[in-house]
Parts: sequence; structure tokens; C-alpha cells
Amino acid sequence: MIQIQKAANRRILVMGHRGARGLAPENTIASFETARKIGVDCVELDVHVSKDAHLIVMHDATVDRTTDGHGYIKDMNLSEIKALDAGSWFDPRYAGEMVPTLEEILEWSGGEMPLVIELKGGFEQGLVHRVIDLLWRYDMTNEVILISFDHRALQHVKALSPEIRTGILFVARLVDPIAVARGAVADALHPNWNYVDHELVRETHTAGLALSTWTVNEPEDMRTLIEMGVDSIGTDYPDRLVAVAEEMDQAG
Repeated sequence: MIQIQKAANRRILVMGHRGARGLAPENTIASFETARKIGVDCVELDVHVSKDAHLIVMHDATVDRTTDGHGYIKDMNLSEIKALDAGSWFDPRYAGEMVPTLEEILEWSGGEMPLVIELKGGFEQGLVHRVIDLLWRYDMTNEVILISFDHRALQHVKALSPEIRTGILFVARLVDPIAVARGAVADALHPNWNYVDHELVRETHTAGLALSTWTVNEPEDMRTLIEMGVDSIGTDYPDRLVAVAEEMDQAG
């Protein structure tokens, strides 16, 4: 089962943001494999639905920024998306890297690399149902956490498959974050790191929930958040976070 709360006296859980976004082209097999080799505890990715109902792993709603193509994912068929180069924009050595589907990532994971899947677009094109159906088919409902800014979508996840862990994404200083999480029937809070403080960590853990934050790329900020007691950190540079965590462990 995916671990969302770090064990007592254990290092921070390292989450590779879009794989290892700072080291390889984001949301590609190359990026996820880079993160795996570094030693992350889980990888985060994003999913949209294509015109022909395939689950596409990409952060943006369009293919423009991270491929050599143009257009909205929802208006493109899988064959069109698969014809795109998703690596050259990052570095010529990644030329020919393809945009993966969620099914391909589940096969890559094999149940051995836990996945943090952000649902993009909430209910659009039956996204929640399609993701859960695929997780059931691969028997991986216990190896993922589904996160979203659309908290209603997370409510829907729990109604369909209560065993799936979920986390609310937010970029704000909420008056009552625990109430928001309870309303979404979520297991974890996933705030932007700029809104994390000792009080939020304490309130979250007192409520029996996990706290994961993103996207933290500077070692000094990583140290501060580890000292606060957050459970996991998402980063574009998981190599840096692994090094910081090991350094802090050795220092006692």
C-alpha cells in the first residue's frame, strides 16, 4: 500500500514531481525512470482525457509546451499524440521520447513504484471513472493516491472506490483546512509549500491526516519543511531532496 505518512524517526518521503522534472522531460518514461534510479518513494504525474477517451499523462491541457505539436489534448486522438516528440524541447538527447498513457505508466510501475496521480479537469470526459476503472483493472487501487484541485472529484473517487487514498490540492491559507479535507473525504492535505507552517503540520497530524507539499527545489527550503515534520515533499530535483534527507539523518 502507498505510504502517505512517514514513519516515526524515518526520513521524509521523497516524491518525484512529474518524475524528475528538473533532470529529464517531465511526465515521460525517461523522467519517471530517472526518479526511480535516484531512489524516490513515489512519482507524481498528471492525467487528461484525449478525444478518443485515452488517459494521457501530461500536465498542461495542451501539448504545446512539452512537445513539438499544438492543440488541446481533448481535441486530439491517441495516434496524434503518440506521433509527437515529447523530449527534444528539454534536451536533444531525449529526442523521440513519447507522451505516455496512464496505462503505460501503470505497466512501468508494476505495482512497485507508488504513484501520485493528479486528476486534471475533475469530471471532464468522465476522468474519475476512467482512472478508477484502469486502477481496478491493474489491481492498483492501493498503490496510488489521487489528488486534485477539484475536491468534488475526490468526493466522487471515495464514493466509487473508498480504499483509494486521496489528497486535496490547494494554494491558499485556509481558515479550516481540516474541515475542507473532511468535506472531500480526503486522507491528506497537499498545499503549496509557501502555505505550510508548524501550525498546519500539527493540526493535520492531530486530525490523523498526512501532509505533503510541493514544489520544493531549494535545499534550504527542504530542510525547513523537514524540520516542520511534513510527511512528503514533491520536488523537480529528487536527487537534492535525497541528499538533504540523508545529510539530516546523519546529523541526527
